[in-house]
Amino acid sequence: MPESQTPNTHRTQPISIEDEMRNSYMAYAMSVIVGRALPDIRDGMKPVHRRILYAMLREGLTSDKKHSKCAGVVGEVLKKYHPHGDSAVYDALVRMAQPWNLRYPLIDGQGNFGSVDGDPPAAYRYTESRLTPLAEALMEDIDRETVDFTPNFDGAVMEPVVLPGRIPNLLINGSDGIAVGMATKIPPHNLTELCNAICELIDNPQASIDDLMKHVKGPDFPTAGTIMGRNGIVDAYHTGRGKVIVRAKAEFEEVRKDREAIVVTEIPYQVNKARLIEKIADLVRDKRVEGISDIRDESDRSGMRIVIELKKDANGGVVLNNLYKHTQLQDSYGIIMLGIRGGRPSTLSLKEILQEFIKHRFEVVTRRTAFLLRQARRRAHVLEGFKIALDNLDEVIALIRGSKNPDDAHQGLMAKFGLSDVQAKEILELRLQRLTGMERQKILDELAEVMKLIAELEAILADEKKVYAIIRTETVEMRDRFGDERRTQIAAAAGDIDAEDLIADEPMVVTVSHQGYIKRSSTSLYRSQRRGGKGVIGATTKEEDFVETVFACSTKSYLLIFTTLGRIYWLKVHDIPEGSRIAKGKAIVNLVQIRSGEGERIATVMPLREFTPDQFLLFVTKKGTVKKTSLEDFSRPRPSGIIALGIDEGDELKTVLSCTAGDEIMIGSRKGMAVRFPNGKVRPMGRAAVGVRGIDLDDDDEVVGAAAVRESSTILTVMANGYGKRTPVAEYRITNRGGKGVINANVTEKTGHVVSVERVEDDDQLMLITTHGKLIRINVKEISVIGRNTQGVRLLNVDAGESVSSITRVAGENETAGDDADGGS
Repeated sequence: MPESQTPNTHRTQPISIEDEMRNSYMAYAMSVIVGRALPDIRDGMKPVHRRILYAMLREGLTSDKKHSKCAGVVGEVLKKYHPHGDSAVYDALVRMAQPWNLRYPLIDGQGNFGSVDGDPPAAYRYTESRLTPLAEALMEDIDRETVDFTPNFDGAVMEPVVLPGRIPNLLINGSDGIAVGMATKIPPHNLTELCNAICELIDNPQASIDDLMKHVKGPDFPTAGTIMGRNGIVDAYHTGRGKVIVRAKAEFEEVRKDREAIVVTEIPYQVNKARLIEKIADLVRDKRVEGISDIRDESDRSGMRIVIELKKDANGGVVLNNLYKHTQLQDSYGIIMLGIRGGRPSTLSLKEILQEFIKHRFEVVTRRTAFLLRQARRRAHVLEGFKIALDNLDEVIALIRGSKNPDDAHQGLMAKFGLSDVQAKEILELRLQRLTGMERQKILDELAEVMKLIAELEAILADEKKVYAIIRTETVEMRDRFGDERRTQIAAAAGDIDAEDLIADEPMVVTVSHQGYIKRSSTSLYRSQRRGGKGVIGATTKEEDFVETVFACSTKSYLLIFTTLGRIYWLKVHDIPEGSRIAKGKAIVNLVQIRSGEGERIATVMPLREFTPDQFLLFVTKKGTVKKTSLEDFSRPRPSGIIALGIDEGDELKTVLSCTAGDEIMIGSRKGMAVRFPNGKVRPMGRAAVGVRGIDLDDDDEVVGAAAVRESSTILTVMANGYGKRTPVAEYRITNRGGKGVINANVTEKTGHVVSVERVEDDDQLMLITTHGKLIRINVKEISVIGRNTQGVRLLNVDAGESVSSITRVAGENETAGDDADGGS
């Protein structure tokens, strides 16, 4: 092989492929991080956004000029500054013009720039744009040597490394970006609040983040909404990372006489409205959210309006909570305040970002002042030359007239009067009209003003406080010019939506059978009837079973289930299966862990809305023992239940009362005796205590009911054969605890034994239920108020072999009684 064709093997050197891959990838990663994905802390711009704005400024597309085709802007950016695809440039331009993406848009668009529904913009040959006044403020003083410039990709033109930025654009408009191994997600903020915080930091450089947060309340999204809680905001401002929960603004409106609707006028930031509506429709179709009859988008130029029409019987609050839980009507926004600082990516706190902005503005103002000083000194130098020429006017004119050419005149002026090259040149170009007396005075006045300006500029450069004062003044100007009111509200923390929030708070009737079957039904299934009616079927039971307890409560109430063995179990009403009026229900042993094998049965079930510290539970056993325990002692449930009281052998728990200070206790027996004594006669005891004697019973007698009463109360006594009466509490004299008591009712074969003793009020209603499952609902005020030793009046007609098994009070129900005195359904 000829020598000239011998390979240059001496230029080849071995390298590690791992090192080469590492170095090459790091170079690529830093190029993406710095050159594409992350914004500069100082002006809040990524390179593509900065280049678009600068190109539009150079093209003269300012806010006072007409709009120009976006195709021209995209072409100019691609040609001179941004060697990437046209779609990347146009997408960035479009976003800066969308008011639902930027809190303060930087481009004034004309044409179809997309929508909050995710509709794409028209092609750039159709749309037009120009800068907004705010964008111009970002680039103000750019021609005064305030920032560095760098050659573009081919070295043909220069482009700014950063914009002067009179406003903290990084925070007012935020930024999203995914780089290599890192991402940024900075939310938009309110310009007025940020300007106030900057002023605070200038006035007090030692101000803490909490001090700054007195001005900057939190993110301020262009689509408004409500931020739930401040914890995520505090985390983000202190550490640079946090998460906030944003809710849509929803109100209830009456759309028709019997219908209401949820009207959504604000949605969380960056949520696609069309997809949101589609998601709601899917949930309704799949029956994951119930109670919605129609969904309409009534949004127009005046604002957003999503109408979610509810069904006639739907609970609006429950439906809205379900929508918050399952749709983007409530959405989270993760904050990562990451940007380029000093050529390196950094995560910064709120204070650090504002400090970097003030530092940037300090450099801009200093460089601008130095530029103006240089210009003023050049002008003063020229004016001083004019003054010398005016002071020697005749000699200057003679020298010029005697010169052969301009160069001779130029050199003669410099030699004779000691002028500089610039001064001699300006004098030769001076127009003759400037030599008049008035013009001469103008020159002298201008010189004086320029010398004064020079002194001011030099004073600024010599004193940092003056520079900071200028920054503060310009910040206030920007606030007054562009500031506005906050859009996004900040509310108390929502927390996770509990399943409890998704349950309608509705009145319910809970029915418990003798063999432990339980169900809940709406109170609307039971109609009011007059005293003496035949009732309606409230539950179907087996032949050997019968309905034992029925009471009214709410779906959000607790059920405290007390057993005959003195244990307590907890159950939420909304966890009980709902059944029709004639449904049997579900066995309680399938809902709570009752020890059926030990002979444990349900003694009483108490509905309770909340555990309050000043309430007590009074336990009454079948043999007349009573015990009082604080309600708070039962506020920590266990699936296996806990001990509520000790039970003597042969005794069992009969009933449990809720009582407070001032209540008196009434205990009634099966044979018609009753005792009344002050609540204070029973001292509070622990859960495991047995208690003390409440009433002294005969061997063949037992307790059938008890009540916490006051002097103004009336006592309802109901007998097995459907008789009952009301008696004023005042007729029962107060006795000592543990006494025999007084006669409560005249018990005969006709009336049957006493079934229940209950305290009632005039506006109460009653539910009476029989051993055959028949139920009647009557108004208390229809029951006669008569003396103690009486048989009462007929409340319910019972069939042969049937007897009343239970009653319960329905407080505050004022339904009109039905017309059928003999029953109905």
